Amino acid sequence: MDLTGKNVVYLGGFGGIGQKCVQELLQRPIKALAIFDLAKNADLLAEWKGKHPNTDIFYQKVDITKKSDIDAAYKATAERFGHFDVVVNGSGLMNDRLVELSIQINLLGVINSTLTALEYMDKAKGGKGGLILNISSVAGLQPTAIMAIYSAAKTGVTTFTRALANPFFFAHSGVGFVTICPGFTDTGLLEDIGSKTTFTYETPMLAMFNKVKRQKAEDCARNLVLAIETAKNGDVLMIEDGKTQEIDMPVMWKPTFVE
Repeated sequence: MDLTGKNVVYLGGFGGIGQKCVQELLQRPIKALAIFDLAKNADLLAEWKGKHPNTDIFYQKVDITKKSDIDAAYKATAERFGHFDVVVNGSGLMNDRLVELSIQINLLGVINSTLTALEYMDKAKGGKGGLILNISSVAGLQPTAIMAIYSAAKTGVTTFTRALANPFFFAHSGVGFVTICPGFTDTGLLEDIGSKTTFTYETPMLAMFNKVKRQKAEDCARNLVLAIETAKNGDVLMIEDGKTQEIDMPVMWKPTFVE
């Protein structure tokens, strides 16, 4: 997608990868950018507005665990922008000690945000179509033993997004879906992992986890924005070590039909 003149919604835009993605997006001639996040970073918002006066940058307070917040944010954004072309669901939490909250933020919030955005973007309902990117993780491709809850939620994001990318849905709505699976990225999400694991006892997996090479958030962001510009509906893209790799997801099961 050519981002020139496009309206973008980014959930989690003040966070680690999200902040770098917003900065990368603002290097493109986008028309408008709505940032949905729990807490406002007034200094950063002012800086972005000052550097990019030709882009309408808008903040909306959103608690991703509250559907009413999500509904209100999309409604306000639609009223201000008229429509939006791209949505990036980038809110996330990595802390398996907070089971319910992890599922609410990492999976249920993504589902609610996606379905709400579709109400405005769906061509069959008067929308203009567009693209929704849901940020999963390498933990959504390969089970991660020390973060079982996080891995389960992110696997759900991967499967949910792939399901919505069905060609029949795309032909109906004109909205494409792309799954982004970042590898280990140097952000606050990975800080103090020992206090966030599924179980409290020491495991050899934790020692290995702490030795895994991490990519820079800027490199992840650069690849993610490039994915917005070049990816196809249904793509599952792993961003690892500053590079993007398309993942060929195997077909594990096919139904048997009654003759």
